[in-house]
Amino acid sequence: MTQNPATEDPNLEAGADAPEQAANAEAGLDAQLAKLQAERDDLKDKLLRTLAEMENLRRRTEREIADAKTYAVTSFARDMLGSSDNLRRALESLPADALKAADAAVKTLHEGVELTERELLKTLERHGVRRIDPLAEKFDPNLHQAMFEAPDAAIAKGLVSKVVQIGYKIGERVLRPALVGVSAGAPKADASADETSPH
Repeated sequence: MTQNPATEDPNLEAGADAPEQAANAEAGLDAQLAKLQAERDDLKDKLLRTLAEMENLRRRTEREIADAKTYAVTSFARDMLGSSDNLRRALESLPADALKAADAAVKTLHEGVELTERELLKTLERHGVRRIDPLAEKFDPNLHQAMFEAPDAAIAKGLVSKVVQIGYKIGERVLRPALVGVSAGAPKADASADETSPH
């Protein structure tokens, strides 16, 4: 009985399938490589995003720390403004001619109050609190609060003609706006003067 040579030798049968198996193995490796590359790219993207988030967090934290240092005294400074205002009122309550005629004790008291006010303002300034005294400056609604508008021939329209109350800033923020009067420009001529003027 003769046997079929193909069925007789199992190595011959395996040899015929070898190129197909090699192609399948290569396709499997390519798929595995593509999967690993996609995983690598995904991890790289996540790493870059995490680094960017950490950098943003670092910057935000630095900014918050700087703001905390700058504005930590805000409430205390706001409370101290009343004392500063009272010292100024005390100084202004004594007219200059009365001060000249006053005895030594009153002059000494006046100098003491003046010195106390100066020291308080220097201390506030050392902690970032600055005065806003905008007389003859352009009206700025971010820094000033207009109390009235009145004609003023000496000051151009839109400029601060009177400071009712000094304002204060801490850092770049307004602690208290300056209360001001704004110039409406030169007063208008009387209507009667217009009627009598020749045309």
